Amino acid sequence: CQIMTENCGWPLTIIMTPDQKPFFAGSYFPKRSIHNISGFIDILEAVTVNWKEHKKSLLDIANQVVTALKYRNNFTSGTFSKKIIHKAFENLKASFDDKYGGFGQAPKFPRAHDMLFLLSYHKKYNNSAALYMVEKTLQSMYKGGIYDHVGFGFSRYSTDNKWLVPHFEKMLYDNAMLAIAYSKAYETTKNELYAEVADNILKYTTRDMLDSDGGFYSAEDADSENIEGKFYVWSYDEIIEVLGQKDGELFCKYYGVTEEGNFEGKNILNLINADINDSTLKYLKQHCIPKLFNARKKRTPLYKDDKILTSWNGLMIAALAIAARVLKKEYYSKIAAKATDFISQNLTFSDGMLLARFRDGEAKYLAYIDDYAFLVWGLIELHRTTSQEKYLKKALELTNKMIELFWDNKNGGFFFYSNKSEQLITRPKEIYDGALPSGNSAATLNLVRLANAADNKDLLGYVNKQLSAFAGSIERHPHIHSFFLLAFLILYSSDIR
Repeated sequence: CQIMTENCGWPLTIIMTPDQKPFFAGSYFPKRSIHNISGFIDILEAVTVNWKEHKKSLLDIANQVVTALKYRNNFTSGTFSKKIIHKAFENLKASFDDKYGGFGQAPKFPRAHDMLFLLSYHKKYNNSAALYMVEKTLQSMYKGGIYDHVGFGFSRYSTDNKWLVPHFEKMLYDNAMLAIAYSKAYETTKNELYAEVADNILKYTTRDMLDSDGGFYSAEDADSENIEGKFYVWSYDEIIEVLGQKDGELFCKYYGVTEEGNFEGKNILNLINADINDSTLKYLKQHCIPKLFNARKKRTPLYKDDKILTSWNGLMIAALAIAARVLKKEYYSKIAAKATDFISQNLTFSDGMLLARFRDGEAKYLAYIDDYAFLVWGLIELHRTTSQEKYLKKALELTNKMIELFWDNKNGGFFFYSNKSEQLITRPKEIYDGALPSGNSAATLNLVRLANAADNKDLLGYVNKQLSAFAGSIERHPHIHSFFLLAFLILYSSDIR
């Protein structure tokens, strides 16, 4: 869709030839044409006519698309050097929002892996600007409405530049990655705010997203009663009714609540204009937030996407294990261990191959590179936290299976889907670290850590092939490969783990 239209969203429509070659793509079509927007039924009728009368033209388009797809999958090899790392830092610095934190303009996404790269860059080069960008961003996100100040956890992204108005959907992967970022920021700075936020994220996910058998659900919807954000927003009078006049007025002052509201006549709670070091906030958190939480529980509950994905659970296992170690809260590692057991019991074949998703007692779909890479990451962190060798052993087994199924013996790098899966018109590789780190990025980082932990020179050979295979492509825009660059930083830094 991006190749054909340069603009892609959801829901996404692709129309293909019988041999699976796309010739039409687009995002969100109403049922019928309206306001110069083509309707879905009208598009289908036009395609039907063109398929009958101009079939050769459509086939030519399809072949051009396939050629373009294959071209996009060609990566430029090269030699990795420190200049790529420094260029990534400079690019992030250039796009940094010094007023509200984050990078670029609205909408703003909480790209936690950028924070992890900058924390490691700070540690490696003692760069105060890198740490400043991390702290400014993490504090601004916490102060904004993208953070749920009542029930905890983060929404998917902010529609504005100051993190006030979110798209209210909560994703497991965002919260896992942000729990890691806040934990690591606490480890670096010892600022108790970061420990509090990391802990609160995990309180949310283990309270609201955890299946009784140990796996984590995928997401919570943005809507209740078909209105986006209704579950989360408050009127001034509601706050006063729940908290009483004295505490209610104090709470409204700190959390930006007014009679006019800041979102469609209601209020998104936020601390954007508050001093987060004010001791009064501690009182409000202890005495007022629990009352609001209990009042909010009486509202129409949000729809929960209860499928359990191997990849996102791998991220959650990593987040829990890191938090257990950094925050000194052992019970998080026990929850991570149970999630690992869930995947072993429900999403793993007897030969060690993984499946991608589980729902209603049924596991489906052969796993992708992300599933293997993120789960191995979780197992590595669990081993580091618990020192139990079984997790290191399992991580090595899955890594060997991943190499067997996904490795490109000709050009290096890991394909997105395995050699056991249905073979599509192309077999892509992903290295772009977008909303999530790419599977290749996570796999490279895992290989570095496993090579060190197991003293395995063969794995180090794969690391060098990874770096070589993608160096040229990454050098062009290094800041959008920040998680991949972590592997390079750690490979040449004994003080960064």
